[in-house]
Amino acid sequence: MTRMAKTVRESQTEMTELALPGDSNPLGNILGGRVMHWIDLAAAMAAMRHAGQVAVTASMDRVEFLNPIKVGHVVHLTACLTWVGRTSMEVRVNVESEDMVSGEHNVTSTAYLTFVAIGADGRPVSVPPLMVTTAQEAEEFQAAERRRAERMKQRKPTNGATP
Repeated sequence: MTRMAKTVRESQTEMTELALPGDSNPLGNILGGRVMHWIDLAAAMAAMRHAGQVAVTASMDRVEFLNPIKVGHVVHLTACLTWVGRTSMEVRVNVESEDMVSGEHNVTSTAYLTFVAIGADGRPVSVPPLMVTTAQEAEEFQAAERRRAERMKQRKPTNGATP
């Protein structure tokens, strides 16, 4: 069955969280692990919207914490697909914090995650192609292909298989 291509915008996901004391370290900054959890959730929603079914995290590329998120700040996460293969998808998540008192916004992180669509039998299934509609989306798609090639080079064979 051939599935109709979907645009980047069709699966884009926006998520908002309030940074609470239970998510912080002794400095009043939100724990990196909590931010990674939110990143994974936002990316999963975008991947599942695109696939139209369950998608599971296969990998997360390097995450840098550029600016701290303080307790009381609002955290905005935006997730969108950057590349789609036969069963796998790359999702970019941008994270920004907002100080509601001062109105200041800071980019805190950007992460790229790979998801695989999974069918009812627990095996990978095909997903709709990604339709890029802007020059920026086309550039991101090409960059995603380069990241994928690099991930494939780094992959270690399992069970005697070659990558």
